[in-house]
Amino acid sequence: MNHARALWVGLALAFAVVRASAAGPVPVTFRSAPGRFEVAAIDPTAAQAVTTRAEDGWRWLAAPLGLPEAFSSPVFVRLVPAAEWRDTGEFRVVAEAGGVVSVRLRWGEVVSESVVQHALVQALLMRIAVARYGASERLIAPRWLEAACVGWWQTHADAAQLDALKQETARLAPPALADLLTWSRTAKESRELELGAMWLLVFLRDEAGRTEAWSRLLERLLGGEPPLPALAASFSGRFGSDTERELWWQTGWHQVRRVRTLPTLEAGESRAALAELARFVVATGDQDSVAPLRVILAHATEVTVDTDLKGRAAALGRLLPALHPFYRNAGLALAEALAVPGRAAGARDVRCDAFEREWRDATELEAATTAALDAMEKR
Repeated sequence: MNHARALWVGLALAFAVVRASAAGPVPVTFRSAPGRFEVAAIDPTAAQAVTTRAEDGWRWLAAPLGLPEAFSSPVFVRLVPAAEWRDTGEFRVVAEAGGVVSVRLRWGEVVSESVVQHALVQALLMRIAVARYGASERLIAPRWLEAACVGWWQTHADAAQLDALKQETARLAPPALADLLTWSRTAKESRELELGAMWLLVFLRDEAGRTEAWSRLLERLLGGEPPLPALAASFSGRFGSDTERELWWQTGWHQVRRVRTLPTLEAGESRAALAELARFVVATGDQDSVAPLRVILAHATEVTVDTDLKGRAAALGRLLPALHPFYRNAGLALAEALAVPGRAAGARDVRCDAFEREWRDATELEAATTAALDAMEKR
């Protein structure tokens, strides 16, 4: 890899251009993987931090939201200095007529992690809606779904958050399903509805199983359909009246919150998450290409490469407890490879060979299991 001609475009740091002009500082722009997020800010440290969080959120939400590999255009994130902020809220998401989705986020010395997550999630939901329907006034990012995705992100990135959520939920009764699904943005904050939203997302995905019920509901909700009829149409046959619907939900609430398990990704989710962390894209001239892991590790002493490797190692550390058993060994092998970038070529090759072997075994096991399950369902 000719690093003099290559522009590093890893997950944590894609590119940064800093200029000065007579009119004042020009924002620095960071990009995650193409077609995902582009973050601009006067402060490069802030832009890089939000880019890393955005890619982390994409990784955790890819499965529940059915995210594509990339959108035709990214979500544009602009960090506005607090002194220049004029909006009433902490952030604002806009879907423009041409289909571009952007989010302006107030940025000061102290910014809540939760606020950043809500801003990114709301923008991501709107980007999915625009990708499906085009720019339209009827598109919405339901408040309960935004809260649910933030909860999903937090509890999957940190298992301790799931334990805390279960303990807090144990003292509460499930909120009414109609209250959850119709929770408007003009209504006051409600911790009970926030908790209920997270468990509703878990419950609906479990109920959908291998069917398309959840993806159909998601599509209907983002398209602006009334939530209760959309639920009935997507999960047809599950209930016949409002009373049966509420019993269905309350039973699900108690079931999902009592499951004694860590938040574990499915095999496909684990495969996709690990593949992202092991995939390195470099731009040489006008062309993007994928560079092998062992080649990247050989350049670990270069500043941009070292920054990206450290970001990936940290993300992998958070991911490991949630990996599906099929991919646990592959994740551990990748962690060992990322931990030895400065060693001799022989040591790097041994670690890379181990990761490739564990990856091959995991994908073969997943494929064989999927084929067996499909065959059983057909019978």
